[in-house]
Amino acid sequence: MNPRCALWLPLFDALADPLLVARLAAEAEKVGWHGLFVWDHVRWREPVTHVADPWITLAAVASATSALRFGPMVSAITRRRPVKLARETASLDLLGGGRLVLGVGLGSDRFAGEFSRTGEECDDRVRGRMLDESLEVLRAAWSGEVVHHRGEHYAVDGVRFLPRPVQRPGVPVWAAGFPGNSRPMRRAARLDGFFPVNLTSAGEFADAVGKVEALRSGGPFDYVCEVEPGADVTPFVDAGATWCLTAFDPASLSVDHVRGVLRDGPAVR
Repeated sequence: MNPRCALWLPLFDALADPLLVARLAAEAEKVGWHGLFVWDHVRWREPVTHVADPWITLAAVASATSALRFGPMVSAITRRRPVKLARETASLDLLGGGRLVLGVGLGSDRFAGEFSRTGEECDDRVRGRMLDESLEVLRAAWSGEVVHHRGEHYAVDGVRFLPRPVQRPGVPVWAAGFPGNSRPMRRAARLDGFFPVNLTSAGEFADAVGKVEALRSGGPFDYVCEVEPGADVTPFVDAGATWCLTAFDPASLSVDHVRGVLRDGPAVR
C-alpha cells in the first residue's frame, strides 16, 4: 500500500486564520494531498503572537473539502474535559463525513509554558494517567452505549453520547511520543497509530516501528513520520511509514512558503 502524504501546519501568526487554512486545505485536496493536520496549542514562544483554535479551524477545513483527512496533531487532551471532547470529535467527524483523525500526546510545558501559565497539570506521569483515562471515556462515548465511568480524574454517570461518529468503532486515534520512552509506545499499540517525534533518521523510525509492532496484536495500524518540505520520503516508507507529514518551522512560517510546498504536490501520489 502506498503511503499517504499530509501537510502539518502550526496555526500561528500568518496561519492563525481559519478561513485561510480552509482555503489552503481545498487547494491541497485538488493537487493530490491526502491530509492536512494542525498543531494544537494555546500559546507559543516568542516571536509568535497569534494562535488559532484547532477545532474551529478543522471545522472550516471539513466544510471546505470532501476527501482530505484532517485532525489535530497532536492534542494534549488532558486540558480538555473528555465528555466535551467526545461531543466535539463526533460532531467534527459527522461534519467531515468520517475523515477525522485524533492525534493525542502528553504535550510539554517546555515549549511555551502553556500548562504552567494556565493552571494545567504539569506532572508528566499524572498527565499520562489522565490521557489514558480520557481515551477510555472517548472510546466508551463513541460506542453509542450508555457510559458509566468512575476513575481517578473523571466521572460519567449514565450518559449516552449520540450521534456517534461516522467511523466505526470510533475516530482513529494516533498517539505521539518520544520513542525512547516505552509508555507512549505501549499506549500507541492499543490504539490506531504511532507518531514518533523528535527523530533524527529513518533508522530511528524503523527501530520505533519494530518496537511497537512487537507490542501489537494485529489489525490496521498507521505509522506516521515527519519530513521536511521536499524531502525524499523513501527511507521512511521503506521503514514502515504509512503517513508522511510535511512539517513547517514556526520561526520561518509564511503563507507563500506553505502554498509553494502545497502546489508542488505530495511526494507520493
